[in-house]
Amino acid sequence: MASLRELQQSFAAAIFANDHQFAAHIRSAGGLRGEQRLSIYRNNTQANFTDALRITYPVVDRLVGDGFFRYAAVQYLAQHPSASGDLQEFGGSFPEFLETFEAAAQLPYLADVARLELAQEQVFYAAEGDFLDTVALSRVPQERYGELRFILNPASRLLSSTFPILRIWQVNQEGYHGDQSVDLNAGGVELLVIRQRNMDVEIQNLSAGDCALLRALRDGQDFATACEQAMTAQPDFDIPAGFRRHVAQGALVGFSL
Repeated sequence: MASLRELQQSFAAAIFANDHQFAAHIRSAGGLRGEQRLSIYRNNTQANFTDALRITYPVVDRLVGDGFFRYAAVQYLAQHPSASGDLQEFGGSFPEFLETFEAAAQLPYLADVARLELAQEQVFYAAEGDFLDTVALSRVPQERYGELRFILNPASRLLSSTFPILRIWQVNQEGYHGDQSVDLNAGGVELLVIRQRNMDVEIQNLSAGDCALLRALRDGQDFATACEQAMTAQPDFDIPAGFRRHVAQGALVGFSL
């Protein structure tokens, strides 16, 4: 006789991987055979997970349409069954799935649009970052500035794309009535997604220098190295002005020597 754990695993396989053999363990009732009852449960489960994906990825849904989105969601669910009781965690691998999803091959920007939407959700629910202690920072000897390492706001994400995904996102917002045109050859973007103190999530275009500076600091590089990388990416980048801007908007929340 199978153990409870084995039965639970078999039931999950029947739901998420369309394993029909488990139907033999389900009693017929109400005029429905075991396979029919299992199918109803499977359809309801798929619908619930699809709705969870729609909440996180409304622009992807709008871009591909209802039928395609439901098909993609079912395929994603089969390959990435939920491993958490929190539905918000279910769609975390959806951008990577779309990147290799053959049916979406004609929409090469779709995965990056999904990454932008995922970043917005992650930022909204992220922990609150402290304000950078500028008084303590002012006490650091000037000769040690290059050794400083800064901490990025946990409620922020850096995102790069070779496609104009911010424009795609903007024209697909509910209630948008402006110019709907998108030039996919307009070039890529470097973006900062950040939650403000009023809980609004903002998407900001970054210059090459800003992006290089913040990426280096995020990755644990010291300030001297981060500045070098910023100047390499954008020789005319104004480091003092850029640094002050990121401190003022709360993108940098801590430092260490």
